[in-house]
Amino acid sequence: MGTEKILIIGSCGQLGTELVESLRGIYGDANVVASDLKKADNPVFEGGPFEELDILDKKRFSEVLSKHKPTHIYHLAALLSATAEKNPEFAWKLNMDGLFHVLDAAKEDKSISRVYWPSSIAAFGPNTPRFDTPQYGPMDPTTVYGITKYTGELYIQYYYNRYGVDTRSLRYPGLIGYKSLPGGGTTDYAVAIYHDALREGKHTCFLGEGTTLPMLYMPDALKATLEVMHAPADQIKMRMSYNLAGMSFSPEEIAASIQQHLPEFKIEYAPDYRQQIANSWPAVIDDSLAREHWGWKPEFNLEDMTTDMLLNIKQMYFQGGNN
Repeated sequence: MGTEKILIIGSCGQLGTELVESLRGIYGDANVVASDLKKADNPVFEGGPFEELDILDKKRFSEVLSKHKPTHIYHLAALLSATAEKNPEFAWKLNMDGLFHVLDAAKEDKSISRVYWPSSIAAFGPNTPRFDTPQYGPMDPTTVYGITKYTGELYIQYYYNRYGVDTRSLRYPGLIGYKSLPGGGTTDYAVAIYHDALREGKHTCFLGEGTTLPMLYMPDALKATLEVMHAPADQIKMRMSYNLAGMSFSPEEIAASIQQHLPEFKIEYAPDYRQQIANSWPAVIDDSLAREHWGWKPEFNLEDMTTDMLLNIKQMYFQGGNN
C-alpha cells in the first residue's frame, strides 16, 4: 500500500477533511494530495501537498494529474442536497461534469487504478420502501442532488462494465462529525444540534418531530470508505453504490440523548423546505450486502456518538478553538 499516490477532490468538506487525515496516516503525508477550490483554514491541510482545483476546469485537472500521478482518486466535490435545490442547473453541472472528468481520466490513464465516488440516500425517493430500504428497489429521487447521485451510480457502473475502470461507491446516510461545520445537507441538523446544545442550551430544528433518518458517525463513515477502497476487487460485487447504515433516529431522540448529559437542553421545531426532502428519504437502511461482501460493521450507536461529540466539541469551545 505504501506506493499508492492519492488525490482527494473536494477535500475541504466534512468527509474530505477527515479522509485527508486518515489517508495521510496510512500512506504518508507526501503521498496524499488534498485539493479544493481553495484551502480551508484547518491545520490538516498544512501537513502535505494541497492543490487549488475546480474539477470543472479540465485543463487544471490535467495539470494536477500530470504533476502528482495519482493511483487512487477520491472524488468528493459536489453541491449537497439543500444547497443544490437553490441552484439546480449548477448542481447538475458540478455533480455530473465533475464525475465525467474523473471517470474519463481513469479510462484514459490506466495508472489510475481506483476511483471512489460517494452516493447518498438522496438517490432514493418517495416510492422506495422507507423501512429496511433494500439495495435494489424503486429509486425515484425528488431533488437535483438525488438525481445526480442516482445518475452517477449508473455511470460508475457503466464505466466499470464498459471500460474496466475500478469504481467503488457507498450510499451515505447523514454524516455526523465534529471536525468541520455543516455543509448544506438535509441531515446537518444532527451536527448543528450538538454545537447549539453546548453554546446556547437550545436548538431550533428545521425538521419536525418524528422525522427518522439514517445516520452514520464520521469514524464509521471513514472506516467504511477505507474498507471498500482497500477490499480486493473480487469482494466488490456491486459497481453501483452499496447501501450503508449505522443508526436511525429522529430529532427528539437525538435531543433525549443530549439531555442525558445536559438535562437543561431544549429543542424546538420549525420545519422548513428541508422537511419535504427528508420525507422522501429512507428511515432505516438494509446494508446486508456491504456486510456480506466486504465485512462492513459499524461501531457507534446514538449514545456512543453523543458522548464523543459533546466531549470533542466542548474541547473546541473551551480551549480557545473556534468553529
